[in-house]
Amino acid sequence: MTENAQQQPTAPITELPTQYTPAEVEGTLYERWVEKGYFTADAKSDKPPYTIVIPPPNVTGSLHLGHAFQHTLMDALTRRKRMQGYEALWLPGMDHAGIATQNKVEQQLAEEGKSRHDLGREEFVERVWQWKEEYGGRILGQMRRLGDGVDWSRERFTMDEGLSKAVLTIFKRLYEDELIYRAERIINWCPRCLTAISDIEVEYQEDAGELVSIRYGEGEDSLVVATTRAETMLGDTAVAVHPDDERYQHLIGKQIKLPLTDRTIPVVADTHVDPAFGTGAVKVTPAHDPNDFEIGRRHDLPSLTIMDEHGVITVHGPFLGLDRFEARSTVVGALKEQGRIVAEKRPYMHSVGHCSRCKTTVEPRLSMQWWVKVGPLAKAAGDAVRDGRVKIHPEDMSKRYFDWVDNMHDWCISRQLWWGHRIPIWYGPDGEVVCVGPDEEPPTGEGWTQDSDVLDTWFSSGLWPFSTLGWPEQTEDLRKFYPTDVLLTGHDIIFFWVARMMMFGLYAMDGQAPFHTIALTGLVRDEFGKKMSKSNPNAVDPLVWMDAYGSDAVRFTLANGANPGADVPIGEDWVKASRNFTNKIWNATRFALMNGATVEGPLPDASQMSATDRWILSRLNTTVAQVDAYYDDYQFAKLADALYHFAWDEVFDWYVELSKTTFFAGGEQARVSGRVLGEVLDVTLRLLHPVIPFVTDALWTTLTGGESLVVGEWPADSGFRDKDAELEIELVQRVVTEVRRFRKDQGLKDGQKVPARLELDGTALAPHEAAIRQLLRLQPEGEGFAATATLPVAGATVALDLSGTIDVAAERKRLAKDLAAAEKEKAQANAKLGNEAFLAKAPDNVVDKIRGRLAKADEDIARIQVQLDGLPQQ
Repeated sequence: MTENAQQQPTAPITELPTQYTPAEVEGTLYERWVEKGYFTADAKSDKPPYTIVIPPPNVTGSLHLGHAFQHTLMDALTRRKRMQGYEALWLPGMDHAGIATQNKVEQQLAEEGKSRHDLGREEFVERVWQWKEEYGGRILGQMRRLGDGVDWSRERFTMDEGLSKAVLTIFKRLYEDELIYRAERIINWCPRCLTAISDIEVEYQEDAGELVSIRYGEGEDSLVVATTRAETMLGDTAVAVHPDDERYQHLIGKQIKLPLTDRTIPVVADTHVDPAFGTGAVKVTPAHDPNDFEIGRRHDLPSLTIMDEHGVITVHGPFLGLDRFEARSTVVGALKEQGRIVAEKRPYMHSVGHCSRCKTTVEPRLSMQWWVKVGPLAKAAGDAVRDGRVKIHPEDMSKRYFDWVDNMHDWCISRQLWWGHRIPIWYGPDGEVVCVGPDEEPPTGEGWTQDSDVLDTWFSSGLWPFSTLGWPEQTEDLRKFYPTDVLLTGHDIIFFWVARMMMFGLYAMDGQAPFHTIALTGLVRDEFGKKMSKSNPNAVDPLVWMDAYGSDAVRFTLANGANPGADVPIGEDWVKASRNFTNKIWNATRFALMNGATVEGPLPDASQMSATDRWILSRLNTTVAQVDAYYDDYQFAKLADALYHFAWDEVFDWYVELSKTTFFAGGEQARVSGRVLGEVLDVTLRLLHPVIPFVTDALWTTLTGGESLVVGEWPADSGFRDKDAELEIELVQRVVTEVRRFRKDQGLKDGQKVPARLELDGTALAPHEAAIRQLLRLQPEGEGFAATATLPVAGATVALDLSGTIDVAAERKRLAKDLAAAEKEKAQANAKLGNEAFLAKAPDNVVDKIRGRLAKADEDIARIQVQLDGLPQQ
């Protein structure tokens, strides 16, 4: 627990509105937090640092549920650390999103009847900056709606001056260390965006294509290959077979005629070929397939490019000028005319890559590009996790990380765009190549030109943990807040972002990893576990839910589903339930304020407290310890669940209800319980604040008169435990629960009062008689009381007079029918379990299921018999 409540000035308690309306609280409260500077970190502070850098959303983007999910968790971590006394920095910013942003502006120009080439490079880039200022960054305002406690004074953009300097600095270092080079390789090419794209920008989907089998060569010297891209045969430079495949031993090393051309190509032996797949022979097109490119390198095959950047055939002949898809059907038609088609399968469903931006089918293409030699960088990134400098959570995700870094291919970092960090390479008139650093002047004179490509967006975002803090300058921020503490991000970008930050951070910062912990989350899905997509009608705008139910409700729902590394299903009904939780907190606090809850003065001595008071304080400290442990283990779902059940079940449903008779009676015990209730609410609101900041801050400042929970103190476990009180209240809960169940079984309404005699003497229940009667709507026994139902529970007896409250005959008939059904179920289960032949053949899970049915039948029989025995005798 905390003593902070004793230190805070106490304002006069004012009555809360009868209903919590998030829209009237959230916006105003957030702006107050920002104006007060609560989220602004101080690099000169003596407090220990705690740093998270936000995964920078695209400047073109808007808040989706994935953002809301991860931002909720990062905000919870940062708010808790701030309350624990850390100098907490959660640094915001945006990514310039090269392809996406350029597409936005090109679409705008197209509406004006122009293209970027009409403007020229310099004017086009200026137009993009104008677009960014006018339309970009919408997500930043939406982050405020969610309650993101980020340090807006340190907001960064991957194209701002400081980050651009960082990009040029590390490019030159890598280049001089021979870790950046230029070479022809196969890349993912988008014929619409006219640029190389990264693997993460390729979306695979099942397309209905065709699989054609084509005979190459003649007679015994022929073989059959199958392909879904018949047009690429125009660029074949070999056919490959496995060296041990006996079917083709006589062909290895020979030349065969390539159909539709005047060329012959060799048959080569390569272990990449799977002899058991298809015919065991594959066509080799080194310029248009990554696997074929590697085969071509091993066998010194030529690479023939057969289409241009638009996907148009460039080979002289009847196919020249055809689009790749036109050429596909035309090539198949020509092969049919020659009798070369052995088999066709149409439609043939297969996975095809599409550009995530424009949905165009991606074309593997041989292209001159800039590359990062990742070998030594990837090894360092793997070593940092293996030797424990960096922890991956959950631990079983480490295997996926190692799969990436241990098998990483060189990284294509050039993009054929105008928007982005231009590659700082200049070419001279006599073949000179000069890399220019950030503080160097580029070469001048006739014939010098700069490389026209820009860097992959992931190159600049890979520097994010240290470039945002001022690197390459040795700034106060860099000294204070690097390395960062936690990278919290989705498991789907382990390779594309996480591994690259690790590589660059270790390289640039003298072996210091960019973070101590990588906390990987799953992806948000709909309530049926399906991936959310704009093409499906299941995509949800979180702002719509925030408008309807409040930001706290959305945040709590997301946190409550956040099991480490696992996907998060979410549906509107769950957000409604979280809204009910925030309302419950509001209403319970309102009741408490109206009934004497206070944080004023020290807590009374335990000897002055009732067992109920000691029980809730004991449970409170246990919850504090649990929540701390869950935070430290990034178990957000468990901490949200623990807080939910403690607040709703134990505080609001049990403690408040059990204490009502005390509050209504007034006097010294009511004062003591009011102080206990104030303490419990104070600590509970502190515990809840990182996840649901708005409602908790509004309630806490009213309860305590304190400034704000954002700068409040995180509660500590005081060590107070009272097992005797916990056992005592557990007995009370058993009595209340059992009698409530009996009342429900008898069809009594919740508010219906029933005369009862409670025989509690000699038990720990005796001091709680008034509370038990209050909770169970039990009247004192009066004249004519007849105990028509007697319930022994928890060492006590509750005798009820149900005369006139139920139709005994009808109830007895109903229960007798239920009892007969339960006895029949028991007999059937016993018969099967007593059949040796059945037990010998039945699977274990079937036998276990029948044993479960038997156990349930026994429970039902016992329960129904108690109900029958409790009915009045006729």
